[in-house]
Amino acid sequence: MIIPAEFNEIRPYTPEELPQVFDELLADPSFQEVLAAIMPGVPTDMIAAQLRSCKTNLDVQKKFFYSLLKGEIIQKHTDGFDMDTSSLADKQKNYTFISNHRDIVLDPGLISVGLVDNQFSTTVEIAIGDNLLIYPWIKKLVRVNKSFIVQRALTMRQMLESSARMSRYIHFAITEKKENIWIAQREGRAKDSNDRTQDSVLKMLAMAGEGDIIDRLKELNIVPTALSYEYDPCDFLKAMEMQQKRDIEGFKKSQQDDLNNMQTGIFGYKGRVHFQTGPCINEGLEALRGLPKTEVFTRISELIDTYIHRNYRIYPGNYVACDLLSGTNTFADKYTAEDKARFEAYIQKKLDMIQLPDKDEDFLRKCMLAMYANPAINHQQAIQA
Repeated sequence: MIIPAEFNEIRPYTPEELPQVFDELLADPSFQEVLAAIMPGVPTDMIAAQLRSCKTNLDVQKKFFYSLLKGEIIQKHTDGFDMDTSSLADKQKNYTFISNHRDIVLDPGLISVGLVDNQFSTTVEIAIGDNLLIYPWIKKLVRVNKSFIVQRALTMRQMLESSARMSRYIHFAITEKKENIWIAQREGRAKDSNDRTQDSVLKMLAMAGEGDIIDRLKELNIVPTALSYEYDPCDFLKAMEMQQKRDIEGFKKSQQDDLNNMQTGIFGYKGRVHFQTGPCINEGLEALRGLPKTEVFTRISELIDTYIHRNYRIYPGNYVACDLLSGTNTFADKYTAEDKARFEAYIQKKLDMIQLPDKDEDFLRKCMLAMYANPAINHQQAIQA
């Protein structure tokens, strides 16, 4: 397949490019260190031979990342993962999975695991911000792993050009490459877990394609996908960042902070993890045809949010957080005294991990409780709507 040259800077590597990239990765001392940490005791020669036997990016995902996620991450750092895709009857069709965003690395990684487990024909190509590509080996590895790059920190004009190119690439990947796409519903993770789709994401997706806005978005077969982690390993880091943003004017995370978030998210305890697809929204989009342009994106965002909120799996801790935050017993029938004690002990343990010079424990506790309460609040509103 001929891939237009305009995508060279942002697209995943092609199968033809993989052998050279494998050699470059295996020769990189930093990458060697990471391999030794993730796969201790496995000889580098064995890893190299297995890597070089992969002919496509999907081969790499199935031979390496799938077993790594199943055997190391899911088995050791969760109480089980499953993904329900029963809303999607046609597994040969290509979809754009738009989801809430909890974990930088694992959200798209586990979606790919779920698609393999549910016998879909392929996994997802992943939208990833270039702010996370801190080292050359990370940039190479994510492009091996079917990622395409979202460019950040651009001028307004560059941003417009970059968004249009990314939109063209996503449409090309769905219609020509016959790939699935994963993209978060907003730029960055919702620190308070109050998940809302940003109109700007939909506007970007609608920049390319044929026909009007509705036709262009229908071409992408958008599937709202709800990601539910019982525990967020990065909750204390997110709360800490909230206090730093409150107290320090113009505070921005460092590259080291981003690395720390990635590492904590991968290797931290997540409890039970459930992903749920909603239906493809093409019918819902058709019903919005003819609306003013200013209204249509807002309505589509609301449609996606409703499906995501309805499809959350709500755990006892989410309901405990609601009651602790409101000082009521509204959801007391949803958890036991043991559930409550366990959750409160968990929150305290995580609060104790926060090290700040002017640590505001009351504020930090409220931030963490809100992270766990908001999915339950949004879920209740969505199922009652």
